[in-house]
Amino acid sequence: MKAIVIQAYGGPEGLAVVELPAPEPAAGQVVIATEAIGVGGVDTLIRSGALAAYGFTEGHVPGSEVAGTVHAVGAGVDPAWTGRRVWGFTGTGGGCVERAVASVEDIVELPADLSAVDAVSIGSAGAVAHFGLAHARFAPGDAVLVRGAAGGIGVLAVQLAARGGASEVAVTTSSPARGERLRGLGATRVLDRSGEGDAGAPAGYDVVLDIVAGDGLPSFLDRLRPGGRLVAVGAVGGQPPADFGMRLMAAFRSSLSFATFSLDTVAPADRRALRAAQFAAAARGALTTVVHQVLPLDQAARAHRAMDDGEVFGRMVLMP
Repeated sequence: MKAIVIQAYGGPEGLAVVELPAPEPAAGQVVIATEAIGVGGVDTLIRSGALAAYGFTEGHVPGSEVAGTVHAVGAGVDPAWTGRRVWGFTGTGGGCVERAVASVEDIVELPADLSAVDAVSIGSAGAVAHFGLAHARFAPGDAVLVRGAAGGIGVLAVQLAARGGASEVAVTTSSPARGERLRGLGATRVLDRSGEGDAGAPAGYDVVLDIVAGDGLPSFLDRLRPGGRLVAVGAVGGQPPADFGMRLMAAFRSSLSFATFSLDTVAPADRRALRAAQFAAAARGALTTVVHQVLPLDQAARAHRAMDDGEVFGRMVLMP
């Protein structure tokens, strides 16, 4: 089968198209004939080598979410899954292939009227946005700031916060044009990447959902109201500065909270239930999927380059 591998850490040119043996499912697994493959920020971080310390080696197949048809099932899996259209999580890699392997615990059947492309634009990102807001104890009436709102997680977090009754949904993004698109999804205020740009913005926010992290993360603590919560759900901008903890302690009397959030801490059954609900919402038009571009699998390097250049609004998708 055709697959994408990271032959060398660094830029997108380190990705290569290769032929690999088609997989066989182990016990508890399914093989999915892929129709769409999502490309996310974590894929570019792995490809760059930034996460090499976490065990990602050269030769790694990127991609963590796919949608397609179950081709084969392993021992202990209900044979009735065969032939069903599903979304699947492949773990920390292995998705950029014509046939992907996923645990049966990590697949969700798709509604008949939801495309594979739309499924991978929402499957991972929607769950991170939902559970990330929950981790921040988001409640109706809260003022919310989504930092890095133009990506896959951000466009869904904006919608969920707006539909969840937020009093404000502010966003940071790189251009007025992107800001207008985010307003169409529920944003009420558009700020520049540093969090500035709207003199009428509230003095502080109850919740900051941060997808960027990096050197600018400490300054967003200053945008929290007393008792405010900042939750980092991504780190596409890299690690925060070494003195970040000192900034948090300097605001001790404001009772601010900082947390990270990973879907790994959510029970599989809860992830499946949430995804099924979001797929159903997208199928009936109650949740908007945003796809930047669909490219052939063998143009994975082009998709990564667009991600690196900050061109993407929503989700990049590959198709075999």
